[in-house]
Amino acid sequence: MSDPEPDPAATRAKLGDIAAAAGLRRIHVIAWRDLDDVEAGGSEVHAATIARTWAEAGIEVLMRTSWAQGHPVHGRRDGYQVVRKGGRYQVFPRTALAEIRQTYGHRDGLVEIWNGMPFFSPLWATGPRVVLMHHVHADMWKMVLPPNLAAVGDTVERRVAPFIYRRSRIVTLSPSSKAEMLELGFRGDRIDVVPPGIDHRFSPGGRRDDTPLVVAVGRLVPVKRFDRLIRAVVAARDRVPDLRLTLVGTGVLREELGHLVDSLGAEEAVHFAGHVSDDELLDLYRRAWAVASSSVREGWGMTLTEAAACATPAIATRIAGHVDAIAEGRSGLLADDDGELVEHLVSVCTDADLRARLQAGAVAHAAGFSWDRTATRILQALADEAVRLRARPWNRHGDAGAR
Repeated sequence: MSDPEPDPAATRAKLGDIAAAAGLRRIHVIAWRDLDDVEAGGSEVHAATIARTWAEAGIEVLMRTSWAQGHPVHGRRDGYQVVRKGGRYQVFPRTALAEIRQTYGHRDGLVEIWNGMPFFSPLWATGPRVVLMHHVHADMWKMVLPPNLAAVGDTVERRVAPFIYRRSRIVTLSPSSKAEMLELGFRGDRIDVVPPGIDHRFSPGGRRDDTPLVVAVGRLVPVKRFDRLIRAVVAARDRVPDLRLTLVGTGVLREELGHLVDSLGAEEAVHFAGHVSDDELLDLYRRAWAVASSSVREGWGMTLTEAAACATPAIATRIAGHVDAIAEGRSGLLADDDGELVEHLVSVCTDADLRARLQAGAVAHAAGFSWDRTATRILQALADEAVRLRARPWNRHGDAGAR
């Protein structure tokens, strides 16, 4: 049995009480990318949802990110302030310098979102601070950066950052991600596991397509390995001839994946939907027979739990993050290799009893995730840090600069 869904008004009041008791009137959130960035993904949705929830509770929130194409440097979104300055690499030193100079005013707490390359906040930030680290990037570095830069990123993540962040309070999304962080040398007693929530709009409804439809959602980038999924769907069509795949998202691999579809003669089987609206995504989740992910690295797999809330089971690769987002055998199936990915696609599409059982299990599994719970637990971690710092002997006279 999952806990009952928190009452929104009660949650906002609780958040306000937590912040007031800890003296967290103004919180700065620093992140690599903004939600309005063309490459925004799950990390940006997570950050924006937390910021919005805190703002609704009366907390003053400022989010500092890199420049987002076509959007102003300064703006407001959902009750919180957004500052977009600096390119993909300049954002790190510029953000640190602005925080040191208090360019955007005093803050009572800092949330650093570590998405690949860290801001190294332990070296310059004072006061209460927590770090949100969705997952370890590991082999992702080689997929997204040139060899020299990939080597730098990997070295920072494996050898430099664990030492610098050894005393930091860190929040990650899944037990799997925490286990990977422990292997790198992070302290387990300073890591909290807080799963992401699911927006209320994701719910059962509508009507399934008459023929098997699989939906996959994400940026068309190397780490998602959509080529594997396309090949798996084409192979599964040998036994499920009317199986179709819809890919939702944009990215650098759109042309390459299009050529792959053409080479496989799968133009009628694979549809590239590009960017879709929230309503269109909800409709796709509800129409689909399954949602799929063939990614090789994820912090969680938010699209899998969003679809689960719509009573749509998942078929995904067995990786850290996926094993936590999916209740294996109840809300979806995990594949150890490409062959098993094909078999799972065939099973879900041809076994009505299995499909019905997974659909019911998906709804039950999704009921355990709430953005209100997520926002509350992250704020509580920051509040705990504020109380801990105030309790230090040298800080009893109100020295806000203690780390």
